[in-house]
Amino acid sequence: MWKGTLLWHFLFNNINSELMSRYEFVRSERLDDLNSDGVLLRHKKSGARLVLLSNDDENKVFSIGFRTPPYNDTGLQHIIEHTVLCGSRKYPVKDPFVELCKGSLNTFLNAMTYPDKTVYPVASCNMADFKNIMDVYMDAVFYPNIYKREEIFMQEGWHYELDNAEDELKYNGVVYNEMKGAYSSPDELLSRYTFQSLFPDTTYSCESGGDPEKIPELTREEYLEYHRNFYHPANSYIYLYGDMDMEERLRYLDEQYLSAFDKADVPGIEDESAIGIQKTFERPAYVEHDYAVTEDEPLEDNAYLSYNTVVGTSLDAKLYLAMQVLDYALVMAPGAGLKQALLDNGIGTDVYSSYENSILQPVYSVIARGASAEQKEEFVRIIKDVLKHMAEEGIDRDTLLAGINVYEFRYREADFGQFPKGLMYGLQLMDSWLYDDNEPFMHINAGTTFDELKREVNSGSGYFENIIREYLLDNNHASLLVLNPKANLTQSREKQVSDRLAAYKASLTDEQIEDIVNSTAALKKYQEEPSSQEELKTIPMLSISDIKKEAAPLHIDENESNGVKVIRHNIFTNRISYILLSFDCRNVRQEDIPYIGILSGVLGLMDTENYGYADLSTQINLKTGGIYTSAAVYSDKKDFDIVNVRFETKAKVLYENAADAFSLVNEMLFTTKFGDYKRLKEILDMGKSRMESMMAGAGHSIAMLCASKQFSKAAWYSDSLRGYSYYTEVCRILKNFDEEKEKVAEKLEQLVRKIFIKENLIVSFTADDKGYGMAHEPLDAFTKGLSDVPSVPEARDYKPEKESLGLTSSSQVQYVARCGNFRTGGFDYTGALRVLKVIFSYDYLWTNVRVKGGAYGCMSGFGFGGDSYLLSYRDPNLEKTNEIYEKAPEFVRNFTVSERDMTKFIIGTIGEIDTPMTPVTVGARSFGAYLTHMTVEDYQKERDEIINADEQSIRALADLLQCVLDQNYFCVVGNAGKIQNASAMFDRIEALTK
Repeated sequence: MWKGTLLWHFLFNNINSELMSRYEFVRSERLDDLNSDGVLLRHKKSGARLVLLSNDDENKVFSIGFRTPPYNDTGLQHIIEHTVLCGSRKYPVKDPFVELCKGSLNTFLNAMTYPDKTVYPVASCNMADFKNIMDVYMDAVFYPNIYKREEIFMQEGWHYELDNAEDELKYNGVVYNEMKGAYSSPDELLSRYTFQSLFPDTTYSCESGGDPEKIPELTREEYLEYHRNFYHPANSYIYLYGDMDMEERLRYLDEQYLSAFDKADVPGIEDESAIGIQKTFERPAYVEHDYAVTEDEPLEDNAYLSYNTVVGTSLDAKLYLAMQVLDYALVMAPGAGLKQALLDNGIGTDVYSSYENSILQPVYSVIARGASAEQKEEFVRIIKDVLKHMAEEGIDRDTLLAGINVYEFRYREADFGQFPKGLMYGLQLMDSWLYDDNEPFMHINAGTTFDELKREVNSGSGYFENIIREYLLDNNHASLLVLNPKANLTQSREKQVSDRLAAYKASLTDEQIEDIVNSTAALKKYQEEPSSQEELKTIPMLSISDIKKEAAPLHIDENESNGVKVIRHNIFTNRISYILLSFDCRNVRQEDIPYIGILSGVLGLMDTENYGYADLSTQINLKTGGIYTSAAVYSDKKDFDIVNVRFETKAKVLYENAADAFSLVNEMLFTTKFGDYKRLKEILDMGKSRMESMMAGAGHSIAMLCASKQFSKAAWYSDSLRGYSYYTEVCRILKNFDEEKEKVAEKLEQLVRKIFIKENLIVSFTADDKGYGMAHEPLDAFTKGLSDVPSVPEARDYKPEKESLGLTSSSQVQYVARCGNFRTGGFDYTGALRVLKVIFSYDYLWTNVRVKGGAYGCMSGFGFGGDSYLLSYRDPNLEKTNEIYEKAPEFVRNFTVSERDMTKFIIGTIGEIDTPMTPVTVGARSFGAYLTHMTVEDYQKERDEIINADEQSIRALADLLQCVLDQNYFCVVGNAGKIQNASAMFDRIEALTK
């Protein structure tokens, strides 16, 4: 059995020779930093490329990817990504992806389209589950039902929609609506136009995701031909990671799939799929485009300026990392020289950067948001002047070392949050493997490259200064892009589409119109017809016996330091201490709650007693893995009237550097100089700008909070701290900044004195005994220095006001939220609600909002305290979606499924709960349980209710859901025209951005 971390070359010579005769051994490499052995193979008959990373990680990952360069803007690569997961030879159900989501313990299941590749990754800790989903994906990419069912292309891509001959002809389709949402974001447009400006002669000038204007030009024949040509093993990249029997998996791949193909069948695939190099420009390009704003949004000082350069190729391992470090020094770090120079000269309200290194020719961009188009020459001049000064005078050594430490800490920590690290390694290795068949390990085995970069800095070689000269200063392969705001652009484009469709319909005969009506009806019939039980049974699934019956334990060990509670989470963390200082804000007045959000946004970004803010950032990143501040809301799980607002400071640090972390936290919390009004305004401007960017792409979050705050104290606090109410308060302050600045600074000073006192503090500490032992002394010193002033709680009078709200924007789509609280109707929480969430996500809402309605996404949630929501994402509809919400109780009341399907929903629910946790998430879960009075018994009760859920327990939730919907807390964020047309549904309509 080929497994674990045994040496590849030994195994290659000792495993089944008959099996290995089918694979060509290319190379192997020991990846010490990943604790993995890597091997590169090629399947001889089919030409498939394979990388295997063997290690002891139970969270196993499989991915198959294809090089998929676009040659137009119709998005056929993106549409293929969606549609191959809609049924296949062995798995003829209409949506195997959804069936797997329902009934799998997967830790990741998705597919992604990039500018030059499409990847299909999955992950699971359960070997049987892993094999199941791996087979579904292999069958999907090579034998999809797209050739049999035209409805798949129509549903996921695009189609003409006409219910009756007299109706207005429309376009619909999931990818079509998804990209309408994407093209409503200025940041997405900026990325699109940047690629066009820099790569006019290569594949990168085309939109693999699909331009909504061009998607309806795609024919089914063209789309099928692309799949036929590019989805062949000879054009594939297969990746296996984790603790598994690699020999068994290689045999499976060969016998079940790869041996059925011959690379000779696609002799020109290497040339056809090749990514060309764009010839360097003789002079930088200049391009100007428009983006849509509403009539309520300003045209003045609302442009985007972007200076973009092509930086070598992604096959330069040293440059690949060095540019990330240089970006830190130029723009990312607080007070970074280039960023600060632009802000000081009034170029934009926010300056940020982008380094796109997952393509053959990486692109570095410096972007000013909230600028004037007339500033474009000054924008470029300042960039050139600063870069020239840095190249001649040198970059600060500590700043570069801090940048190296930031990225090396992330690399060695390998904590990607909810995403399995094996998944992220697999995606990163494509950054080199796609462009050189022999170089998959270049960017994932980067330890020696970090060492090289540190030597360059310490030797004073001028390496980074030379990068500035070669790629940023003396590089004509560059572009200046101006993105101008234009009012009513969305309406104008909608009218163009409407007129085009009207003209097309007018050109049709009655018979042709009837054909479209019949085609629409046939599609809807197809969408409404469920897969047969015989088809559903083809999808492999686990059984209830495969589920762990016990809830995950909590790691809570109460200690104390000078009267301050210290909640320890004693687990292995690979010599990293995760420290969380959580201060209760109970003594903050209700009207000052938004200023807690402002305080969390400015600490660490302003001068302190001993450091300028740039130097403070450098010290933090030299000595720690990062120090962050945030405002958090905790709802008590025993007394639902108790909601705590807490100010949290988080630090991650190597054991031996714990004293540095506490010293820097002390500096931030107690010596920040809030009276630097220029800097204060810069931070507020940047925060406002970034919130506006976020709201454009995450309207569902804004809609949910705006609806929920009308009945939920927790949501009201969250909205005040970081949601739409917070945004409007920041806008108010900025509008009257000269009159408000002193009051804001004084409020922040008051909050420091009120919040950061001993009585308010609880410490969460995640590490083993050695880590705690090394941090004990500096922790004691920190707590000893805290004020003993009593914390007197402020009375707060939460008075909800109900109103249906429409927030209008230039978006082409909607985000529709319907919310309520079931406990107000006398209903209790049950784990069956977690199962209902999965049922909604992959059955009722999925079928009606996404499949039939064309929305890109749909969500639901039911909180322990009763707060509940139904949401849609990038949704072409509004009233229709609300009608679907209205009918949800009827669906629940009549809920009927087979025992097998019920088991699927239960397994899918447990799969969502049992996502593997990193050390920091183990600590966060345990600390959250401590603060909210959740016990292991509570989690076990919920788990038991999930495992024991049946049809009857789901049907019993119908009245609970009806209670939520009857409260009718409603908010929509989206297209101004759509919201105004549905004005009768709203009590108030206003512009989203101010």
